[in-house]
Amino acid sequence: MTQLLPTGAEEQVGHEDSCEGFESAVAYAVAERLGYGRDAVVWQSVPFNKAFAPGEKSFDFDINQVSVSDERKKAVDFSSGYYDVRQAVVALKGSKAAKAAGVAGLKGFTLGAQVGTTSLDYIDGLVQPTRDPAVYTKNDQAKSALKNGQVDAIVVDLPTAFYITSAEVTDARIVGQFENRDGAPEQFGLVLDKGSALTACVTDAVDALRADGTLAEIEQRWLSEAVDAPVLK
Repeated sequence: MTQLLPTGAEEQVGHEDSCEGFESAVAYAVAERLGYGRDAVVWQSVPFNKAFAPGEKSFDFDINQVSVSDERKKAVDFSSGYYDVRQAVVALKGSKAAKAAGVAGLKGFTLGAQVGTTSLDYIDGLVQPTRDPAVYTKNDQAKSALKNGQVDAIVVDLPTAFYITSAEVTDARIVGQFENRDGAPEQFGLVLDKGSALTACVTDAVDALRADGTLAEIEQRWLSEAVDAPVLK
């Protein structure tokens, strides 16, 4: 999550994870577009659900893989989307779940996801498994459950799936990604206070980064291998 202080003194960025990777690169690019140097960015940690909960925020904007939705817009502002995302399934290599070739093949497994996420929505609404999903407060807990064999697979957004399998749970693989539901792409947006004076400025910055190809360059650098995940139908 990034916090950009409107005083111009510094940009403060908050996020659950480290200050490296795709979203960090996006945050720094937005900061630069707004006139802030990289050394003016300050990161802080905020739980995922609190990022878009009602109430005054401790940050200027949050970049925390938060999908734009009408429900969330009731409590917070969003910038325009900085990434078109799909949800993906991660399972341990060699497991039965890792061999699933489609949505129907996942129905008999115990699937895990973080509470309040689109990932959990896809489990409940699309897969509709015969076993109750395991719900976790944080993705770290879901990853631990996967490693410990407490769930057969977890559902996360595709960038997270790529990072998990490449750096955190290296004996896991991306089983596949789901198609977008209802034909509309799911998008990550920067989260701001409801009615924030910065919303228009941040949106303009994101739009400019998309128009000049910067977002595409960042995506290619950090997520190029993730797009090769098979589609689960």
